Amino acid sequence: MLLTNISPNNMPADFIWNVRVYYEDTDAGGIVYYANYLKFFERARTEWLRALDVNQHTLLAEHDTLFVVKSVSAEYHAPAKLDDELKLTVSIEKLGRASIVFLQEAWCGQQLLNTARVKVGCVDSALRPRAVPAAVADKMRQTSITTQTD
Repeated sequence: MLLTNISPNNMPADFIWNVRVYYEDTDAGGIVYYANYLKFFERARTEWLRALDVNQHTLLAEHDTLFVVKSVSAEYHAPAKLDDELKLTVSIEKLGRASIVFLQEAWCGQQLLNTARVKVGCVDSALRPRAVPAAVADKMRQTSITTQTD
């Protein structure tokens, strides 16, 4: 794990997660099916939490806290194709008391493929809004992290 504020492609980001495009990710035309970017972004946010040492099972068991997606807006710039290696970025645009707005991007080399703004709410197990636990919010404000995967 490398600590950095800039990705290998000079993209500002708090976290970078690499993913390879598999056959299952593509449509009949051989390009990534549009909804799969949401899956990629979800995985990147999950790996970001892991890199911050935030265990979601522990968060639920000990703090009765869950993160749920409230809204997503995405803009598609260019297609990803089978076998492409994508760099997925995670940046916090706004850390509120009970919500987080993420700016996420998918890159292939120097080409921006997709940009998404994802609002995540913090709730209890009954899905009532609750504050992001202070220890978790503090970790979210930490130094930027870049992680490389296979």
